[in-house]
Amino acid sequence: MKVDKLYNALKKSQEAKGIYFNKDKDLVFELLESLLLNKDRYGYMACPCRLACSDRENDKDIICPCGYRAQDLEEFGACFCGLYVSQKLQNGEIESEYVPERRPPEKTL
Repeated sequence: MKVDKLYNALKKSQEAKGIYFNKDKDLVFELLESLLLNKDRYGYMACPCRLACSDRENDKDIICPCGYRAQDLEEFGACFCGLYVSQKLQNGEIESEYVPERRPPEKTL
């Protein structure tokens, strides 16, 4: 299945960087399925938790992993959609908390 291949590929590449999938595997697979749907729809894997506009240049900041992920992981331990978590959150060293939207409002128009 396509989603399993994506899961395995991303798991390997991201864990090598100290970035992990959320422990909620149902959520992870739902988000990965949405990424694949967006890839079919737009030609790129736009974040499923944000509104893409079908313009790759305008949406480049929300192509997964989005341009906000590193800052979200550093500050909150998880990315906006919750797909990825930091090593500290993975290991239970910090607790999860609300991750605010960083994308500028003008990018969503």
